Amino acid sequence: MNQSVRAEAELDPGLSRWLWLVKWVLAIPHYLVLALLWLAFVPLTVLAFFAILFTGRYPRAIFEFNVGVLRWTWRVHYYAYAALGTDRYPPFTLADVPAYPARLEIAYPERLSRGLVLVKWVLAIPHYLISALFAGGGLWLAWRPEDDGFSWGAGGLIALLVVIAGFVLLFTGEYPKPIYDFVLGMDRWVVRVAAYVALMTDEYPPFRLDEGGTEPETVMEDRPSPTRKLGWTSGRIVSVVAGAVAGLASMGLLTGGAALLWLDQSGRDDNGYLATSTSYRTETPALVSERVRFAGVAGESVPALNALGDVRLTVTESTGKPVFIGIASSADVQRYLAGTTYATVTDLASGSVLVRQGAGSAGIPESADIWTARSSGPGTRTVAWPDQAGDWTVVVMNADGSAGLDVRAEAAATVPALGWTAWSLLIIGAAGLAAAVALVAIPVSRVSRHRSLTGQGPL
Repeated sequence: MNQSVRAEAELDPGLSRWLWLVKWVLAIPHYLVLALLWLAFVPLTVLAFFAILFTGRYPRAIFEFNVGVLRWTWRVHYYAYAALGTDRYPPFTLADVPAYPARLEIAYPERLSRGLVLVKWVLAIPHYLISALFAGGGLWLAWRPEDDGFSWGAGGLIALLVVIAGFVLLFTGEYPKPIYDFVLGMDRWVVRVAAYVALMTDEYPPFRLDEGGTEPETVMEDRPSPTRKLGWTSGRIVSVVAGAVAGLASMGLLTGGAALLWLDQSGRDDNGYLATSTSYRTETPALVSERVRFAGVAGESVPALNALGDVRLTVTESTGKPVFIGIASSADVQRYLAGTTYATVTDLASGSVLVRQGAGSAGIPESADIWTARSSGPGTRTVAWPDQAGDWTVVVMNADGSAGLDVRAEAAATVPALGWTAWSLLIIGAAGLAAAVALVAIPVSRVSRHRSLTGQGPL
């Protein structure tokens, strides 16, 4: 029978009784490298998806890189907690290592179905459920940001049986062969599903638990030679990983720049302000903002305010009572409200406030001489932010100083720097994306040329 995915392993004789207790520490260097490799695996698989969709072919250089990542991952899991089948430390390479007791081979498909590539993730749903039982969540099959890529761990039934085998090994010095055979069958099942959903084969994974370290007799369509060079040198691998990281960062910059540009062009009111408003309700006599600090020399005009441009604050009392809004230095506001019950805004978006209890009364706010800017009266009241450095606090009260506020507050600014900030992010993001494409395309091209020169077949 034909079998495009072949995962094999050999159980080492004389396994250490205790080494498995610390393999999680010993494998940390591999986990760190694999996190970066999987970060490259994901966008390369996306590229392969479009290549298959339009050409029916999986680019050979990308295929060999991704197979190498799966192969590396299989070796590390076999050494660690998906099998504990060897004490030999895994090699740091994408290439096949015939002497290592865990090997993975995936036959290169000359042609792949263009239509099937669109639905493999749906067709594999039954296997997701089984893999979840085996591997504890089907980690091979899902993007996990906390792991920086696709991954599958030794969770579920695999983990349980491997831990049992570890304790048997600890006390008897022998790895129970029935457990080993069953664990390898489950590992092999998950590996086959991983290769299928990673678009490396059109061969649907069999619903069959092939136990033990040896695959059933198979005919590999393109079984790699043990001596064949992949062409993926360490420098080229680093370049692809760096390109993947740069590409993700660049997409973030492009997304942020596009959002800011949309806000700059479409989010302004008729007067050119960007505004946000929130309703606040409190039973206290005063509502105050948290301290706002502008850098510079106190008492002098602050160039840093140019980033915000013109700033205005608007308050409307919902019941129509006369309302007061004032801006003063934070120190003056703290002295003015000392001993008074007031609420501090802690979340502009939700209108959450923190109430501070006091016994005194602040009196009529208009009569205080602390305000740098103020407005009082019925209806909507508006003030401009002071253009001085220092710590400032906004205070909203009823004009008569009475308790109980129900207001709609709006903060607005022209933010003249928003446009050039957006374009800067877009330009930097575009340049970064171009660099990322080059970092990936150049090594892929060189691997393709290497294959052509060494007679290893076309892409």
